[in-house]
Amino acid sequence: MLNFNTSNTNWLCKPQKYDISQDKIIIETEPNTDLWQKTYYNFKHDNAPALLLTTDEKYFSFIVKTSFPSKKQFDQCGVIIYQDSYNWFKASIEYENETYQRLGSVVTNNGFSDWATTDIDAKFKTMYYRLSRRESDFCIENSYDGTTFKQMRIFHLFEGGNEINFGIYACSPSDSSFKATFSDIKITECQWKQHE
Repeated sequence: MLNFNTSNTNWLCKPQKYDISQDKIIIETEPNTDLWQKTYYNFKHDNAPALLLTTDEKYFSFIVKTSFPSKKQFDQCGVIIYQDSYNWFKASIEYENETYQRLGSVVTNNGFSDWATTDIDAKFKTMYYRLSRRESDFCIENSYDGTTFKQMRIFHLFEGGNEINFGIYACSPSDSSFKATFSDIKITECQWKQHE
């Protein structure tokens, strides 16, 4: 089974400040970092730091707990698949204000991003994610307690059929910085069961 640790991972846009210990990873975000391609806003951002594991394993689930004292609009941290600038996926909570934030995900295929969200209370400062792979199809789920997971979306990556790069990321698209903490990281057999 796959193992996610510093000996077999690589940085995308390595952050200036981070800390890796046996039980958690902390990324301190830098201002004006983000991932987005074209759609609606017509800009291209491709400088969010991510710690990635590369694998050709076709069936597995990746689980992580995120903790985030975010404080400015669009601050975010979560899970990511990054193939190249034009083909990637991310899921996170984006801070909006003191009342609500957006739990959502972005799928970017062939250079165009989408964004699917639902509003949740701003009081939540931790979230678990479970990303499951079945060949080039994926399922992303979230959980408040690490036990009960709910589906956020099912998606396809056109460039996700063979080797993929997946892991964790954090960024601050505005003039902001915060410490994103990732813990309880594990990789299991695929928890997304085959459709009958």
